[in-house]
Amino acid sequence: MRVMVVWCPDWSVVAALDEAERSRRSPAAVLSANVVEVCNGPARAEGVRRGQRRRDAQSRCPELVLLPANPDRDARSFEPVLAVIEDLRPGVAALRPGLLAVRAPGSWYGTESDAAATACQALVEADVWDVRVGIADDLFTAEQAARTAEVQSWVVVPEGGSAAFLRGLPVQVLQDDGPRGRELVSLLQRLGLRTLGDLADLPGEAVEHRLGAHGAAVRRRARGEDRKLFAARTPPPELDAAVPFEPPLDSVEAITFSVRTTAERFVSQLALHQLVATGVRIEAESDGVVCSARTWLHPRHFSARDLVDRVHWQLQSATVGGSLRARKHAGEVRAPIERIRFLPEVVEPAAAHGEALWGNASDDLVERGVARVQGMVGFDAVRRPVLQGGRSPAARQSLVPWGERAVDLRPVDRPWPGRVPGPAPVRVFATPPVAEVVDDAGREVRVTDRGVVTGEPRRFRVGGGVLPWQPVTAWAGPWPTDEAWWSGGSGPSARFQLVGADGRAWLLLRAPEGWSLEAGYD
Repeated sequence: MRVMVVWCPDWSVVAALDEAERSRRSPAAVLSANVVEVCNGPARAEGVRRGQRRRDAQSRCPELVLLPANPDRDARSFEPVLAVIEDLRPGVAALRPGLLAVRAPGSWYGTESDAAATACQALVEADVWDVRVGIADDLFTAEQAARTAEVQSWVVVPEGGSAAFLRGLPVQVLQDDGPRGRELVSLLQRLGLRTLGDLADLPGEAVEHRLGAHGAAVRRRARGEDRKLFAARTPPPELDAAVPFEPPLDSVEAITFSVRTTAERFVSQLALHQLVATGVRIEAESDGVVCSARTWLHPRHFSARDLVDRVHWQLQSATVGGSLRARKHAGEVRAPIERIRFLPEVVEPAAAHGEALWGNASDDLVERGVARVQGMVGFDAVRRPVLQGGRSPAARQSLVPWGERAVDLRPVDRPWPGRVPGPAPVRVFATPPVAEVVDDAGREVRVTDRGVVTGEPRRFRVGGGVLPWQPVTAWAGPWPTDEAWWSGGSGPSARFQLVGADGRAWLLLRAPEGWSLEAGYD
């Protein structure tokens, strides 16, 4: 079996630049833990290299675009490349974002060089400009052949020629195996081995005894004897659904009525694959251009009725008198709609969303009622509270529009140093009123930079007529924190629990600007 490998260099940088809407010709690098993980050609021309610290890279290239590492983004952006190659030859294996393998389709396209040329042309037409192809007897040799090819070109290693091709390559090509590969390369260099041919000439038993099973496997690769197979993926099913309108419709009510059958078909075809959608992207097209697009999330999963409602909400904001009129703002509907499309962005197994023993009719009625209220007062006007991580009671609350999944929440399971232990207060003040806390001598109680209380709280009061002066019968604290003031934090502060003479308990905050009442207990 001959293997064809398609390599798109620096794919993490390409995907990140596309997401940031920056030019691919800009010098850029993807950073992980302030270390350059991947850099592109313009950055390398300025002296930027993998493994450099952030400051070193910026000193060599001040205009360097720094981008965060995101493996999910890289894999998602590489999906169209896999689809293009699958159209030419089924059985594609995604080795990692930017690198794929497939059985060489030489006989179908004439010669293996013709097959490589066809693959390059198809990817260039798909806006992938830097593509290189290698064909050989085994996966490792084909990958190295692709890495030696020029831009939009290919290298074909003759049958039985893997060992001869690999002999002159430096051992540094083994670094792509990750930390274990880099460690092996360092050891081989200390042993005086500079090329793969030097490693291939060593006795097999000696290599296995000195370098272990991994070293023996690498020696077999260097000799062109590694016939390891790759797992070809099954192309994902086409799960999106669309409905065209001829002639185009400019009435939201007419569009909503017309998409009902398509929404039911969309949900049914997901059910055939035992899937449900919890995230759906709805696109509206006008004159062949997507004029309105939004991703909707559902706390459980979408039904056909839910999808119809989302279409109505999405288009309703762009209506005047029930008709779609021209708008001046980007992203709004500008003309009558000629196509509505449903694309599943998040799908989950249907078994994970099975109904309870007695069904869920009551929940459906509640959700339907809330959805009708949203239709009257606006989607973002009806919200539900969600618990998230944080130190203060107010910071642990987040309001999410009803029907949307809570995203970008702070994790609850983190330690959160300085957080007051349970039980949680029952009343949290949206605007904490000003308070005063004094000691026996009537001096204001403070907290030093080291977290030491200057005096024992004896009396306190809350401004605005909330609480008059009253003695403190019990207190606990302080719980000091030093939250970032530049991001909305209170700076060096501390929280206290105080119990007044009336038996009620309160949570007070001592911040640099003074005391305030944050919450109350039952």
